[in-house]
Amino acid sequence: MGSTVLSLRIDGELLDRLKQHAAKRGMSVQDYVVRTLIRDDFDERFQSAVEETEKFYGQEKLCPAEGVPAEEVN
Repeated sequence: MGSTVLSLRIDGELLDRLKQHAAKRGMSVQDYVVRTLIRDDFDERFQSAVEETEKFYGQEKLCPAEGVPAEEVN
């Protein structure tokens, strides 16, 4: 897979915050931003999958670990 350049114009305060977050994780700002975008994309795709599954199986909420209706968990 190839890569493409994306340029962003952001204010100095946001860049400073990104630098701080990246430094805490020992990452470059570029790597931190890319990882964040990938994570958000995964979260959106996962949520879509959950919604599609609920449409297919119905709206009953199940406890994901045990397949027990959520009302019966406690």
